[in-house]
Amino acid sequence: MSEDTTIDPLTGQVQDLPVRAIGLTFSIVTTIVVVSMPGGMTIGTTILGFVAPYLERLAPFVPGEIFPYFFTMEMFQRALLAAVMVTIVAGLLGSFLLIRNLALIGDGLAHVSFGGVAIGLVLGATSPMLYALAFSVVSAILIHELQVREILTGDASIAIFLTGMLALGLVSLRVFGVGITSDIEGYLFGSLLLIDNESLDLIATISIISLALLLILYRGLLSTTIDPLAAQVQGLPVRGIGLTFSIVTAIVVVSMVQVIGALLVTALLVTPAATGQLIGRSFRSCVIWTQIIGLSTVMIGLYLSAEHDAGSGAMIALVAAVIFGVVAITKTLILAVVKPGENL
Repeated sequence: MSEDTTIDPLTGQVQDLPVRAIGLTFSIVTTIVVVSMPGGMTIGTTILGFVAPYLERLAPFVPGEIFPYFFTMEMFQRALLAAVMVTIVAGLLGSFLLIRNLALIGDGLAHVSFGGVAIGLVLGATSPMLYALAFSVVSAILIHELQVREILTGDASIAIFLTGMLALGLVSLRVFGVGITSDIEGYLFGSLLLIDNESLDLIATISIISLALLLILYRGLLSTTIDPLAAQVQGLPVRGIGLTFSIVTAIVVVSMVQVIGALLVTALLVTPAATGQLIGRSFRSCVIWTQIIGLSTVMIGLYLSAEHDAGSGAMIALVAAVIFGVVAITKTLILAVVKPGENL
């Protein structure tokens, strides 16, 4: 029996893990594309219609001159809702990425997604994010397989796809005369103005599906991370879980690009999770702290960017880094007082 197969402990049937995982992923991506196309399910706008009245009630209590518009104007309400949904999913995903030593893959896939966006714009696509979704999913599968089959190390394969796809996007924009426009800068550094109703529906669909998959895979991901050999002996589909997790990472990264930008995705995907690990004492507490820190980071970043006319993606990334620095320094000082004899 090859390493690509395992025996189902319930049915006793041999299962081809990569094939099953790819089939599941194809179904997931197809669902996302179908429900996000014009005339499809309007998940994001439906959620917005439900929460908008509550946001408007909070507006009088929100500080600032510009920031309250995020609670009253539909354009900014879309941006706020998208940022919150993306942050919730990114917090859970980032916690798993850190314990699996895959923090760099988010940055790599974000650059790949920009290559897909550029190709979509060159081809005149009305929804370039769907091209980004396709490019990122295919790259995630290839990166995972190169690593599992020991053809390349994880870091090497990520670096190759990161630089190659980013270069492909930039060269395509130059060669076909599109250039680096303000919209393209928005995909690089994040722009809340890019989030229209169609983008909100795509982000909401990805967020809901990804969150559901991560919760379903929760125990399996922990088991395969802590001791993959023992998990495989127990009958868990280690390779299938890893491949599915890589693809979930790809689609989540795509949903983050419009909020924080392809060049800054790591700031929201990894930094809050790293800060949560400094505070939490168990994986569950780390996830909870990551959610608190991530949502706080987004709200503070949006407030500061609105009031000081700064880029939302860059400000969110800066706030995330500052919070991490404050927590790291505070923890170091506390340990120096409580345990002065230890080498800090």
